[in-house]
Amino acid sequence: MNETRISIVDIDIPFTRLVAIFIKWGIAAIPATIAISVIFSLFFSLMWGLLGFGAWKVPTTRL
Repeated sequence: MNETRISIVDIDIPFTRLVAIFIKWGIAAIPATIAISVIFSLFFSLMWGLLGFGAWKVPTTRL
């Protein structure tokens, strides 16, 4: 078989275009962070309710 190997040496992206890409990624990260927070919140609330982590606390006696 004839294999052709290619190696990329340089990628030329203007600085302003790179800044625009990073800004778009930053803006896109906001709703993703909110969605992940909601998912984790629901999951851990469910685990808290099902497994009753509050019942694992050792009772304390105050005199």
